[in-house]
Amino acid sequence: MHTDFLKKEFEKYSDITALIFGETSYSYKSLLENINFRKENLSQNYGIGSGTTAALEGDFSFNSISIFLALAELGCITVPLNYGNRKNRNELLEISKPEIVISVNENDQVDITNNDDYNRHELIEILRKRKHPGLILFSSGTSGKPKAAVHDFTGLLKKFETKREAYITLNFLLFDHWGGLNTLFHTLSNGGTVVTVSERTPDYICSLIERHRVELLPSSPTFLNLLLISEAYKRHDLSSLKIISYGTEPMSESTLKSLNKIFAGVKFRQTYGLIEVGVLRTRSKEDGSLWLKLGGEGFDVRVSENVLEIKSDSAILGYLNYPAPFTSDGYFITGDYAETDGEYYRIIGRKSDLINIGGEKVFPAEIENVIRDIENVAEVQVYGEKNPITGNIICANVSLIRPEDKVKFRSRLKKFCRERLQEFKIPTKINIVESINVSERFKKKHIQN
Repeated sequence: MHTDFLKKEFEKYSDITALIFGETSYSYKSLLENINFRKENLSQNYGIGSGTTAALEGDFSFNSISIFLALAELGCITVPLNYGNRKNRNELLEISKPEIVISVNENDQVDITNNDDYNRHELIEILRKRKHPGLILFSSGTSGKPKAAVHDFTGLLKKFETKREAYITLNFLLFDHWGGLNTLFHTLSNGGTVVTVSERTPDYICSLIERHRVELLPSSPTFLNLLLISEAYKRHDLSSLKIISYGTEPMSESTLKSLNKIFAGVKFRQTYGLIEVGVLRTRSKEDGSLWLKLGGEGFDVRVSENVLEIKSDSAILGYLNYPAPFTSDGYFITGDYAETDGEYYRIIGRKSDLINIGGEKVFPAEIENVIRDIENVAEVQVYGEKNPITGNIICANVSLIRPEDKVKFRSRLKKFCRERLQEFKIPTKINIVESINVSERFKKKHIQN
């Protein structure tokens, strides 16, 4: 019922390849047959039905995708978890307290267990009364405890009823991330082909693009910078690429400029979305620009006190474990600082990342953009460190492309920054590191002050 429009599309695209998982290709007909099989099995053998809360631990595999869609059709509340990242698995299960845990391992084998420690939160009861499928997604958890966002899944699915262009798409983003799920549903609802990944290294990703003639690569700025540094693009034929989309964190101007130069025939598309409101339609001001229009049907966007606020038809019902930051008139307070230029927006960074230097507010991204332009810099991460006099000092972790004398490099960096930044923005402490730590989502890990 809830996914009827998808099943009609699958029937229409019956003989087209829907999914490439490992060395195996699956048609839309095979996918639809597996969804129906999984739906019947879950319902008859495990008593799973409307209102059941089910954790689904997996990745983008044939069975994981089929079970995900079967659960939605049954009207379940699904908690997607990334099978490859099990370090905080127990914490996420403790927060969501599902009735059933379905695990799909790397070999696509399925295991189903009951969870005696389940609990029905009041937001779950709202979905049960509506008889609507739900979705519980966790924030990245860069600082503090992950937030469990509860969606009425029908609101998120509605956007996929509008037809868009189909692509052979590499599903780079993760199974427990709305960016990854949004890519999946966009591709399948338009008759495209989903190419799954088993690792996320530049050479492996490039090899998949070459082998399967991938047309669309959704990614993150951090990964795209790694791609540039590795020069993996030189070792593979990437001529099939039409679009590279990027989001999840701010993109640096220098990285985007380099990407446009190397991938001259590829369209770069900045995306913007949050687990709390979904993915918005975007349009860049021009090629290579970080300014973009935001919105689309079902969204309204505004900036209040320099912070982006979004009203969305597909906004969350709330969090299981936190109060939800909505304004009195229903706008979600994103926490993203934004500049405006008429109808265009530029995302500067997270409000939580602001560094206060003696009353002056500094965004790390501004300093990182300058340091990336220094010769021999591979990647940089700027953060604040407590200081009894100024409140904070600016610190920078810098990884280099080639070994260099540390004293000379620090001197060179400070000289470069003095020509482009105000004095209080110049890093006081410069750490030369082997690499910058990134999360499993290929975002730079947050450094606590």
